[in-house]
Amino acid sequence: GRGAEPPRVRGAVDEGKPVTPVVAVLDYEMSNLRSACKALEHVGAQVRVVTAPDGVAGADAVVLPGVGHFGEAMRRIRATGLDVAIRDAVDEGLPVLGICLGMQLLFEESEESPGAVGLGLLPGAVRRLATDRKLPHIGWSRVRRQPGCVLAPEDEDDASSTYYFVHTFGCEPEDPSLVLGRADHGVEFCAAAGRQDVMGVQFHPEKSSAAGLGLLGRWLAVS
Repeated sequence: GRGAEPPRVRGAVDEGKPVTPVVAVLDYEMSNLRSACKALEHVGAQVRVVTAPDGVAGADAVVLPGVGHFGEAMRRIRATGLDVAIRDAVDEGLPVLGICLGMQLLFEESEESPGAVGLGLLPGAVRRLATDRKLPHIGWSRVRRQPGCVLAPEDEDDASSTYYFVHTFGCEPEDPSLVLGRADHGVEFCAAAGRQDVMGVQFHPEKSSAAGLGLLGRWLAVS
């Protein structure tokens, strides 16, 4: 919360003083940018809104938010060169977090946009939820974390593990070990996925009250 020491950045030299991580939030005009930035600032990050590849230089971590259509999002990301910036960040070992559509973009393809190629940072595809419940799935759902998930709260009660979702499609990682958490909307789906420094969440932590802020804080702390 406010007043707490900012998370320390992995590898930073700070002579014992708290380090404020610089988080590059990518802006391709398809996201809840303001909400995401305010949430990250609340948990101790210095936010830099980035619209071009060179804006990522010097950042400690990268956030890829997103709302909308998979194919159009990838078109815009490639048109601005942000796809190269994301891959370069991964190659440099910077933590990358995809939020909602941003998580889906980390994968290779989506049924929403046949023929559109995703970032391919995580192997697998994005498919429409095979549920008999109403779509899009809008509302609060509890996420059950996989054992050892670094994003999991210490006390996984309902309040700390329930997040706000708005989506019709869900990610299906090729490797089941990439699934970090699952939720249910008439069918179980992947709510969080990732490996090493590349992670994504299907829900909106920036709209998930204290639970969402807690998750962003934990992500910064392990970044």
